[in-house]
Amino acid sequence: MADVTAALLTTADGRPLKTALAEAQVRAKRRAFLLVAPLLAFVVLTFIIPIGQMLDRSFHHDGFSANAPAVAAWFAANPPGTEPDEAAFAALAEDFKAMKENKTAGEAGTRVNYTLPETRSLITKTARNADDLVPPFREAFLAIDEKWADPGVWQAMRSSASPYTADFYLSAMDFERAADGSIQRVDENKRIYVYLFIKTFLVSGLITFICLLLAFPVAHLLATLPMAKANLLMILVLLPFWTSLLVRTTSWIVLLQGQGVLNEMFLALGLIDDEGRLKMIYNQTGTIIVMTHVLLPFMILPLYSVMRVIPPSYARAARSLGATSWTTFRRIYLPQTLPGIGAGALLVFILAVGYFITPALVGGADGQLISNLIDFHMKNSNWSMAAALSAMLLAGVLVLYWLYDRLIGIDNLKLG
Repeated sequence: MADVTAALLTTADGRPLKTALAEAQVRAKRRAFLLVAPLLAFVVLTFIIPIGQMLDRSFHHDGFSANAPAVAAWFAANPPGTEPDEAAFAALAEDFKAMKENKTAGEAGTRVNYTLPETRSLITKTARNADDLVPPFREAFLAIDEKWADPGVWQAMRSSASPYTADFYLSAMDFERAADGSIQRVDENKRIYVYLFIKTFLVSGLITFICLLLAFPVAHLLATLPMAKANLLMILVLLPFWTSLLVRTTSWIVLLQGQGVLNEMFLALGLIDDEGRLKMIYNQTGTIIVMTHVLLPFMILPLYSVMRVIPPSYARAARSLGATSWTTFRRIYLPQTLPGIGAGALLVFILAVGYFITPALVGGADGQLISNLIDFHMKNSNWSMAAALSAMLLAGVLVLYWLYDRLIGIDNLKLG
């Protein structure tokens, strides 16, 4: 009956009311979409597309496959572990002659070198002598370099013969492919990636914990002090944001170095002697100290935003009922600050995991994190390896974000 009534009603211009309402809803949705379209385009262009390209680059590298189609076809026709025959050497000779003509041996060798170091020089050397590759091809290759008899070289080329590969992720987890194609752990003295991942997460967790210990009383003062004093303290908290990161880092180097302000002060107070100067810079200690200073405001502000709305009457009521100060803090005050603690911890931890400027400047060899290794691979144009490490770092952060949502709930996150 209601539908019939709505169908009979009309607008002032004679259109059915139901149709007019539907058109109004469509226009409202269109206007809402147009309002968020610039932000959506910005997110897609600066976030979604770059991450998609990074994920694609971590699997895709056609440096060898595009320049060695003949031997790639031989690999596709023969299972892993097959010993290269004369046909394989003939196909490789054909590819090398094309590489020499097109000057692409360096590109092909670089891709294989990512799988097996020191093979780029072998490939470029062979390409320079491609005119000498005549039947019998096996003997011609061995005459150029005996390494062509090494099964490991052929396995590295097999791994590189497909434009899509998981080898970069294997390397990022300290694994490699053996000569027969099986997966094995790299030598113990070469296992650096997993160690750096664990170290990065542990150091980031420690920095987050230290920031929480330092930020909690500061945020409490900001929330409880009179307005004039709270404003002055807030200026001091925000002051680092108005100072260049390079200036702050340089100041910490001056403070922490062996002949720096802190060591000289400890020496003057008699706390240390000249031979016992503290090593607080260009090591992991320096990384933790400086990163804690840089990231501390990101913990203070979420805590302050939560603490300032907690009514003081709650604590007074608890004390009037006989609760001690510790009980009041533990059972009344602290639970109400958990949203701010969660937001600050999540923000500081994620920033710390991806930080590379500060460790690069003050960390030395001991204070480097996985982000510094990603930067190293990017500077050396190994984009696929850098992308694989970045993707694994992103996956680790997303797992922690998921755990936070499961344990605490993302709805309880309070950033302001």
